[in-house]
Amino acid sequence: MRAEIAAPSELAVKQQEFGTLYARVQQFYAHQMQLFDAHDAERWAGTFTEDAVFAVPTLDEPLRGRAALAASVHRNRTQQERGKEQLRHWLGMLDVQPQPDGTLRVRAYTLVYATPHGGGPRVSRVCVLEDVLVRSRGKWRTRSRLVTRDDLGLGEVTGGVDGLAGRAA
Repeated sequence: MRAEIAAPSELAVKQQEFGTLYARVQQFYAHQMQLFDAHDAERWAGTFTEDAVFAVPTLDEPLRGRAALAASVHRNRTQQERGKEQLRHWLGMLDVQPQPDGTLRVRAYTLVYATPHGGGPRVSRVCVLEDVLVRSRGKWRTRSRLVTRDDLGLGEVTGGVDGLAGRAA
């Protein structure tokens, strides 16, 4: 078996290209999470593909499509206003894996901070996010998202990040 070793200049170029990609993915998530926390429903939903699937353990069924995603953000806003609490999502520890078909598989940790009006912040949830990102009209967009929560355990997660055929319980 013969190992192929890239020349130092080729390796440097590949590392630089990946570094640029990684920074763009970080910016994508920073923008997406800030839209979500600002309850900018339609713009947030626009960061997903038209046929996106979003599975989160607090829902009986995955959300499918931008209209369902936007409606969910509107419901979240109403619940937060009723509970007099602001939620902020912090996403980090991104593991970005480019795929041969041009998609990106991203796995990241998400902390959800809850701050009651007039009170101090607390960590509300610790989650793992698994996404498939695709290029659409020149921008990265989320095609599928699977969220699991540490406090709920693994539960029944079927279909993987691409299929999301079942539900995340």
